[in-house]
Amino acid sequence: MSRMGDVLAGFHAAWEFESDSVLIRYERGMRTPKLFSALGERRIPLAAIAGATLEPGRRGTVVLRIEPRAGADPLAEAAAGQLREASDPYRLVLPAARDTLAEHYRDELRAGVTESGPAERFLVAAPAVPLSFKAYDAKASFDGRTVRFRWSWTGASSAKWKAGDQSFPVSGLSGVEWRSPEAFEGHLRLLRGEDAPAQADQDLGAVVFGPGYGAVHESLPFAAAVLAAVRSRGAPAAVPAAAVPRQDGRRRDPADVADRIRHLGELHRAGLVTDEEFSVKKAELLAEL
Repeated sequence: MSRMGDVLAGFHAAWEFESDSVLIRYERGMRTPKLFSALGERRIPLAAIAGATLEPGRRGTVVLRIEPRAGADPLAEAAAGQLREASDPYRLVLPAARDTLAEHYRDELRAGVTESGPAERFLVAAPAVPLSFKAYDAKASFDGRTVRFRWSWTGASSAKWKAGDQSFPVSGLSGVEWRSPEAFEGHLRLLRGEDAPAQADQDLGAVVFGPGYGAVHESLPFAAAVLAAVRSRGAPAAVPAAAVPRQDGRRRDPADVADRIRHLGELHRAGLVTDEEFSVKKAELLAEL
């Protein structure tokens, strides 16, 4: 590699080349992809790189791109090829006049690659926790050990409301499925080694996205962090931990409880909740005051 500290600045990011890694610093601003701004910076070890390419870009630009090794980056694994080109964190767009310099760094990257094939573990750091985001039917949060879904009274299905808010210890998960909110039926689903409803809006281990909910720059780092935590703990136990209602000892906002009871009443009047279910759930909500 080039001498430590060499920097190649492009649109929306600057790459700093070091002896064993590339430090990518993303810009913040109105024109910068929101995912870049959310990531801030990322250090990519050479061991996590499979290669590098340089191609002509649009409107008088060239594009230098790192090819990550399969299994080396939790963000790339969670994205599973769904990111739009402009939001690819491994692309650096440069003015075409800098193509000679970009070609030099491409060759340096290729020369520094020593590993090949899928990585046995994640080599790129996962986004830092705690993380949270608002989906269409829930607020999702992750503290590094447990994923929690707090259902929205305006968006959650009756099945989710009946079951109550959910907590999923990392030890009971086998993976994460992220479907971009920019695609049809976008969702984040926790894989638990058990049969689950095909529809994400009926799965207690999933939250669904919608226009304005579950944005890529919020939900993808969340999915990557959960996936990294799952992989770092190894495979889950033979009998996965079941989803359990939220019981963290904290009291809820009375206004929030009132909203939830009001929505529960609407479900009851619509015939989606039985008399017994209505009474039990209402008592649970009142007990949280």
